[in-house]
Amino acid sequence: MIFDEIVNSAYRPEEYPALTAFSAEWACTRPFLGLRVLVATPIFRNTITEYRALIAGGAELYVGRASGGAGGAVMPCDERVVSFLRENGVEVLTPEDVLAAEAEGEFMDLILDCAGQFSACHPRYGFVELTRSGVHFFEECPLPVYVADSGIVKRIETTLGTGDGYFRALEQLGYSEGPAGFEGKKLVVFGSGKVGAGIALQGVSRGCSVSTVTQVRQVSSPNFIPSLESNSVDIVDCENTTAVVELLLNADFVVTATGVKNALARPALTEALLETRAVLANMGVEDEFGEAVPESRVLNQKAPLNFILEEPTHLKYIDASLALHAALGERLLQEAMGVIPQEAACGMPRMLDVCEIPCAGPQNPPAELEQRILVTTMQNGTIGPELCGMLGFSPDAEI
Repeated sequence: MIFDEIVNSAYRPEEYPALTAFSAEWACTRPFLGLRVLVATPIFRNTITEYRALIAGGAELYVGRASGGAGGAVMPCDERVVSFLRENGVEVLTPEDVLAAEAEGEFMDLILDCAGQFSACHPRYGFVELTRSGVHFFEECPLPVYVADSGIVKRIETTLGTGDGYFRALEQLGYSEGPAGFEGKKLVVFGSGKVGAGIALQGVSRGCSVSTVTQVRQVSSPNFIPSLESNSVDIVDCENTTAVVELLLNADFVVTATGVKNALARPALTEALLETRAVLANMGVEDEFGEAVPESRVLNQKAPLNFILEEPTHLKYIDASLALHAALGERLLQEAMGVIPQEAACGMPRMLDVCEIPCAGPQNPPAELEQRILVTTMQNGTIGPELCGMLGFSPDAEI
């Protein structure tokens, strides 16, 4: 297989246990045989493991790369990997390419999307969306859309992996030089969701004094604030402008992870951001600082900071997300073919006739599929102990 040399030279199997398990299974069952499958995850070396698993399952692989597209986002990528794919006969397509093919009667069978880049397209069996930020593009979609980010598995990437990526990027840029590293530095994190909480906890583990600015009256689910507070993270209400401004002016590092465009675009905050000596960074898809803060003032021109790295998120942290992304594609096929019952919108199971379209619009991942991936990762993955800690299990407990 064309990807074997790259994967085997760069990674150990315990760094991608979930995709290893699916690759072995799909090489026998061939669930994607003869089907056109487009994968739109950001194109980096570690995402090759997802491509390889799908090819093992018989997929005719296409790789998606947005040029603005329906979602208006341009995903960062490693141009060397893009060139490698093309040199080895894998087509790299934009949403415009796919829509042009549809006009000629050629449709993808499955689209495994990211950030809604290909949401304007019309795959025969439906979509799988990798991120929470892409869900709103599918709210009126007439096709089934599984959302990988809606379950527990994605927390491995966002809570453990993204925080690690933020600090690795700072280290690559030289911000941790000296014997103390980040010890004693003042870190301000905007957002207390999966990504923000992960960055804050990673900061605590590196000796930072961490403050999280968030909405304390409208707590999201799951609620990470108790976990942050128990780890000595100071929680500050985002509506308390005076307190937030003081944090900004005295910070060493400021990072946004709210997922909300222009989240910090308030005059008092903008003034403080332009005045502070803190190192500014964004870890979300949107520009959370607002137009008044120039791109040159924020690391990586306001794009997610970890995307300056060769591997933005270590494969060991993203394997489970990529495995779920691909496995939900198999699930769509099984439901469409009546192999397994489809949960209707009312929550009652029904059995589909062959090729009947299942429930339309965004859906959560099946719990049993997530459980399988979690167990595989805990038992066979190098991050098993970290994952057990995240979920509150003992590494030695029976699963």
